Amino acid sequence: MDTPIVRARLTAEEFSAALEDSPEFAKVVVDTARRVLVFGIDLHADGEQLLLDDGSRQEDLWGANIYPGKPPGGQIEYTSMINIRPRQGNRSMDITEATLRDAVASVIRSLLPLS
Repeated sequence: MDTPIVRARLTAEEFSAALEDSPEFAKVVVDTARRVLVFGIDLHADGEQLLLDDGSRQEDLWGANIYPGKPPGGQIEYTSMINIRPRQGNRSMDITEATLRDAVASVIRSLLPLS
């Protein structure tokens, strides 16, 4: 699968086309420093590697899942194996720090046309 790095806001049409194979759910990896993301990958680790190869720093990459059809409060789930970062104070698959969750959501909402 050719997964481009999203650097600018997608149109609704581009977003729908990218979700064609799985419109209910997509895995996302966000670079909170560079404010870019990849989505629709099979594994969060795949997206993480794409962004690392593109110049991202490991400590800035966080995994999430999006559910475009859910109401706005339930569209983003902050869970991924790549989020387990004891050195950064995150000992869980879930992003536990509210400010970090907000940063991840901010990037997602700025680049993907979720409702």
